[in-house]
Amino acid sequence: MAPFNAAYRQTLLAGHLTLGLMTPLARPHGAMADPALELRLARLADTHGFAALWTRDVPVMVPQGEETAVLDEPFVWLTALAAATQRIALGTAAAVLPLRHPLHVAKAALSLNRLSNDRFILGLGSGDREAEFAIFQQDIALRGDVFRERWNLVRSALSPDAAERATLHEATGGHDLMAPPDARIGMLVVGSARQSLQWTAAHADGWATYHRDEARQQGRIGLWQTALRERAGGEAKPFVQSLQLDLLDDADAPAEPIELGLRAGRHALVDYLDRMEDAGVAHVLLNLTRGSRRPALDVVDELGREVLPRLQGHARAPIR
Repeated sequence: MAPFNAAYRQTLLAGHLTLGLMTPLARPHGAMADPALELRLARLADTHGFAALWTRDVPVMVPQGEETAVLDEPFVWLTALAAATQRIALGTAAAVLPLRHPLHVAKAALSLNRLSNDRFILGLGSGDREAEFAIFQQDIALRGDVFRERWNLVRSALSPDAAERATLHEATGGHDLMAPPDARIGMLVVGSARQSLQWTAAHADGWATYHRDEARQQGRIGLWQTALRERAGGEAKPFVQSLQLDLLDDADAPAEPIELGLRAGRHALVDYLDRMEDAGVAHVLLNLTRGSRRPALDVVDELGREVLPRLQGHARAPIR
């Protein structure tokens, strides 16, 4: 198998837990992000040595609970972040594969990886908003089957190995979408994607899931590792988790749970991240809560200055 690209190695094969940030970082409730501020935040994260910037895919502004997501097109958004940064990896967490043509997804991923100098990771999910599936005239009940079928075609298109591109060539009559990448673009399953852990272990380059209390998360990590032994021949593949974070001004404030995450001072946050690393987490994707009273610039700066250097084994692994 061909080696992975620089983004995957830096973010998921660093040999220690790495931190990423979900963007936009400073999006007001129910409003579009300020591009100038987001590019400034991206450059700050890049300077501090965060491993990755991520974004979500919300095709239509369909309310979910009390919130209506207002997000730019993810591949265009990440291209803007790529132009503003130099080393930090860029990823989707996740693009909704059943609502996108797989050849368009593959072409966008190949282009973004090339334009960013090998800095892209493709996270894919199955989607869960019934209204979106109806708008796109897709059957939500079939999204698991559609996900598997389209995954195989995207995987084939993103591979530098000629033999692996056979599925792509069968679909296109022998044509490539563009020049194949020099290295393998990592593909993550985000959430369950309506697949078994055994399928994900066999086909994905890693699994990204949401925050749970520590005992439950350790159980999920154990199930993931068991699935890897059974379906991936024992090959190590990274476990990634998201974390809603409300970082408090008081560095000594203890951690307390919030929905899908923590409210804590930086010392408790570091302790938590150390425990997650010990449990087998390779990367934590921080999602800054919009309920925080602190400006996103202050939070990202504190995380970069005070948290990254204190993580176990933290060392910058620059993209070359």
